[in-house]
Amino acid sequence: MHATSRTITTNQLGPHKDLARRVERALRHPLRKPVAAHTREAFANCLSWRARQDANGARPLILDAGCGVGLSTRRLAERYPDHAVIGVDRSAARLSRDHGAIADNALLVRADLVDFWRLALEAGWQPARHYLLYPNPYPKSARLKLRWHGHPVFPVLLALGGRLELRSNWRLYLEEFALALAQATGVTATVEPHAPGTNCLTPFETKYHGSGQSLWRLVATLPHAPDLVPAATEGEA
Repeated sequence: MHATSRTITTNQLGPHKDLARRVERALRHPLRKPVAAHTREAFANCLSWRARQDANGARPLILDAGCGVGLSTRRLAERYPDHAVIGVDRSAARLSRDHGAIADNALLVRADLVDFWRLALEAGWQPARHYLLYPNPYPKSARLKLRWHGHPVFPVLLALGGRLELRSNWRLYLEEFALALAQATGVTATVEPHAPGTNCLTPFETKYHGSGQSLWRLVATLPHAPDLVPAATEGEA
């Protein structure tokens, strides 16, 4: 099957000139955004679900961050049946689309990822695997702060630890992430070509691969590092 999809266009000629400053700011200044009530409720439900999953022994956790319609969550749950897999997306409409039954070891959650990550770190979660599959690239230079590596939540994302895997059809996104990762943690990650073949995890991956676009992957193994996140000083909380 041949698909068509537009390639990403950007007004950047290379990594964003403001990237290092954005990362440094995120490492120095705590994120003060209040956690949304609906995400607190969703996270409480996740805690109950994980407790049931672990009733007969702790299961390693996989986070599928920005899971969209949840197809990747389903496929990861099938691939890792001995893990507990949680797919998180902010869109109820995407999550409600019918992509078949979901395995007992998987859960789809509507939540704000920025808040969910912070609650997960606060709860001491340490995912074995953490996926960011084809995040919105926000390719315009002015929107760097909306890319995960330019966002104030970036230290929280890294602090959770585990095997972090990003995939994108925009190589520059991963190159920027690798630079930000090295700046924040000292961990070096390589951006490499990704050829999914018939094992595409998401509808976007299927579409881009079917269109003949080049796909890219970054994998980094990170320690659980809550101290990476700046703490609010007295009077700032």
